[in-house]
Amino acid sequence: MNVLPIVAVLPQLLENLQDRSCAIVVAQPGAGKTTQVPLAFLEASWLQGQKILMLEPRRLAARAAARYMSKLLGEEVGQTIGYRVKNDTRVGPATRIEVITEGVLTRMLQHDPALDGVGIVIFDEFHERSLHADIGLALSRQSQLLLREDLRILIMSATLDAKAVSTMLGDAPIIESAGRTYPVETHYLSNKVVGRMEAAVVATVQQALRTHTGSLLVFLPGAAEIHRVASGLAALRLGSEVEIAPLYANLTQEAQDAALSPVRSPGHRKVVLATSIAETSLTVEGITVVIDSGVMRVPKFSPRTGMTRLTTVPVSIASADQRRGRAGRLGPGVCYRLWTETEHRQLPPSSTPEIREADLAPLALELAAWGAPDPAALVWLDPPPAAAYQQARELLVQLGALNENGLTPHGKRVAALGLHPRLAHMVLQAIPLALGALACELAVMLSERDFMRATERDADVRSRIEELRRAVRGDAREGVDLGLCRRIAAEAKVLMQSLGVRPSEVRAEASGLLLAFAYPDRIAQRRSIGRFTLSSGRGAVLPELQPLSNERYIVAAELDDTGVESRIYLAAPLLEEELLSSFQAQIRKEQVVEWDNIVGSVKARERCMLGALTLKDKPQQEPDPDLVLQALLAGIRAESLDVLPWTKSARQLQERCIFLHRFTENWPDFRDETLLATLEEWAGPHLYGLKSKGALSRINLTNVLEEMLTWEQRRSLDEWAPTHIVVPSGSRIPVDYSNMESPTLSVRLQEMFGLADTPRIAKGRVPVTLHLLSPAQRPMQVTKDLASFWRDAYFEVKKDLKGRYPKHYWPDDPMAAIPTNRAKPRT
Repeated sequence: MNVLPIVAVLPQLLENLQDRSCAIVVAQPGAGKTTQVPLAFLEASWLQGQKILMLEPRRLAARAAARYMSKLLGEEVGQTIGYRVKNDTRVGPATRIEVITEGVLTRMLQHDPALDGVGIVIFDEFHERSLHADIGLALSRQSQLLLREDLRILIMSATLDAKAVSTMLGDAPIIESAGRTYPVETHYLSNKVVGRMEAAVVATVQQALRTHTGSLLVFLPGAAEIHRVASGLAALRLGSEVEIAPLYANLTQEAQDAALSPVRSPGHRKVVLATSIAETSLTVEGITVVIDSGVMRVPKFSPRTGMTRLTTVPVSIASADQRRGRAGRLGPGVCYRLWTETEHRQLPPSSTPEIREADLAPLALELAAWGAPDPAALVWLDPPPAAAYQQARELLVQLGALNENGLTPHGKRVAALGLHPRLAHMVLQAIPLALGALACELAVMLSERDFMRATERDADVRSRIEELRRAVRGDAREGVDLGLCRRIAAEAKVLMQSLGVRPSEVRAEASGLLLAFAYPDRIAQRRSIGRFTLSSGRGAVLPELQPLSNERYIVAAELDDTGVESRIYLAAPLLEEELLSSFQAQIRKEQVVEWDNIVGSVKARERCMLGALTLKDKPQQEPDPDLVLQALLAGIRAESLDVLPWTKSARQLQERCIFLHRFTENWPDFRDETLLATLEEWAGPHLYGLKSKGALSRINLTNVLEEMLTWEQRRSLDEWAPTHIVVPSGSRIPVDYSNMESPTLSVRLQEMFGLADTPRIAKGRVPVTLHLLSPAQRPMQVTKDLASFWRDAYFEVKKDLKGRYPKHYWPDDPMAAIPTNRAKPRT
């Protein structure tokens, strides 16, 4: 009898779970843990006849495991062993072991947090760390701690940081089992792949078929690459004895079974083209050669944009080793790695847990339904990132599923559907509008990959709905994945039945409205042909010219988040009347009152806004005067105080007060920067009701500034900072305060004869700076010491002036001379 390695540690595992509630099994590929461990628990005394739930990360693996265990017992699936996956359940009243997918466990926990009747929950292949696996473990652990001390939790994996999981589960024991694999010869490339990866894969398959015996397992990132490699191999005409078998999640059950089954007859060989779905749990019969492209496709969520996109990334070392191990299940094997040894050393040791990079809206909804909106209330191996989780909660609020009190009644219905919250909300909104059938079609279709080939240039969702219906009628166009269409239609029908919705072919024209319910943040308004602004504020573009390019409004159901503008892959048009009527509660009206610096006036408009989109914009005839004032003040600040009607008197008053502020802070600070900062306080009352630069001329700025002075300051202003000084000639000469450090007096020299000392201001504290002028008003001397000028410099200046102005009066003794504002003093 062929004894699997895991059998050796089963007694230890059973003994540990007799007294402990948690355990961890680390078993290498081929050890037999997936099929042997659940069967070993059936007669355990601690199970007490209760059920065993075993989680598999993929539907294909769940079905395969249930079938294999049933075969070992000589039974049909649905007897002792059954399975539950999305839209497919095979269990009966005698079922003791249920193999389920992770989302199914979450639904079971939400329905019955205590998991009555369940003795143990097994998380198989936990190293894949899907989002639902982390949610399921966190909820199961809390159920165990609070409600079910007798509930057992078992974690199984081939590659896992077992110590971290043990700590999370209260220092659970770690039981290790060696795998049973044969030596695998590993080949690396000498140089990096240049050009399309598919060409290198086809060449390597051809070489392996010539060099080795047995069947081949080829790992590729996705269905598109699988189809291209299949086409390349078909062109080689490998012969009827070589069967090409795709293997990925969206294939029909029959196609998946064909890929996993042995070859049809001796001498035949199989080339299985698989995604990472074949890394673990599944056994592909007859494989001796693995060809690994070295890349995989994972979803990455961007909190910056709120969008998820599939990204092709290098595999981790752990995944690469899992893949290589598939070649050593039956005997010595060969693995071709399509990367260099240098590149291998740069690979990450393990894959990033999905919880760190996924859209967390489903998690936020599950936690709200569980009654633990704060993730910190649960125990996590990796807690959800705060930014992405907060954004997820904001989306749920926008969808009406969440409020400050927790899950709303609508949110409870959303959570019960088991769809992504966006799609569940869309379906529930559609039913009262008699659009439920179309919404179910859209919900299932958007949950799957695009069934139209990548060469399709039309991003219109409506055309896909029509093609989906044509395919169901057997009238599919070339390039449409008929099998996927039929599966989508079947799942949509199941969803309709669960909701009590009658199937009907509602016109696809309503797709845009339904998508708007699901993606209110992706309602988009055309900026130019093919370029749009999303209601979230981000730009988006339809790269190829198509009918949607000219639509005024569209809703983008699928787009990336690269570059300045996201590329739109799937969308539908939205009528303006649909938008205005269905989103009335989200549309806000706002007055936009702002300064227009081009015309120099305040402009007022009334706008209807949906997020960042302006739906309507019209002039407002009677805007709020307070808003007008604020806009006018903003305009003055933007253009500086020079926009105000400064007269000579006003400017001089400002400068006089700035000069006096230097001596005592009791005087107000009239500097431009201070006036701008306090504009509303001193100018606001005088600007009320004004809108334009022209209207500002009505203000007497001198009076406005004077109002800022106290009565005592106004009374003493001339004493401290006189506007004029009377000089010996009798003339009143204005004082220039533009230089607050040193106010100046510009006066003809002849008018100062007989004055011994420099005039002073600020109650005699500050001498003015004298600009002594010639008869032609040109500066001849600048001084703050008039006595010194008369004594030392006058005679030199006199010689020059007498030569240029001989008819003027230039006395030898300026102190005894008669001051004059004429050429010569009157006799």
